[in-house]
Amino acid sequence: MPETIHREMPLDRCHALILNADFRPLSYFPLSVWSWQDAVKAIFRGSVSVVSEYERMVHSPNLDMNLPSVLALKEYVDVTRAPAFTRFNLFLRDKWSCQYCGNKFKTHELTFDHVVPRSKGGKTNWENIVAACQCCNTKKGNAMPDDIGMHPIKKPAQPSVYELQDRGRTFPPNFLHESWEDFLYWDADLTEL
Repeated sequence: MPETIHREMPLDRCHALILNADFRPLSYFPLSVWSWQDAVKAIFRGSVSVVSEYERMVHSPNLDMNLPSVLALKEYVDVTRAPAFTRFNLFLRDKWSCQYCGNKFKTHELTFDHVVPRSKGGKTNWENIVAACQCCNTKKGNAMPDDIGMHPIKKPAQPSVYELQDRGRTFPPNFLHESWEDFLYWDADLTEL
């Protein structure tokens, strides 16, 4: 549920959603947000346009201004690069599900598994690592999938940035300001909302 920012809201809760020049978020997960200080600096540098504002104001001796809640970059940033191979992105790709038993887990309950163990030539990359619960990871151990009959539910592969963004939309952050809604879900299938 979106949260309304009132005039007395603490400044550290007044993050600005950052959109690319095409008015799409730079990323969905982690959501592209800046602190109010970085947002104000970007406004004065002239690198962003203010799309929406909070009711919360900041004051200086020469200026009073509403804090921005949504900013759009003036220059387009290419986001088609390959996603970073991180623990977080791996769990996001696998939807926080163990790829052996299929159950969902919290981040601290998951680990990752080399489908082909490193001791048997397996690499540490998108194509050989899957999210696994502690129980399944221990059970599989250092065995090859065929030897123990444990194969990942889905063959591991490198996701695109767009796939991770789609997944990220299903895991919204705890804080969403009402002014962000139109930009986070404007291209989502309305039958799924």
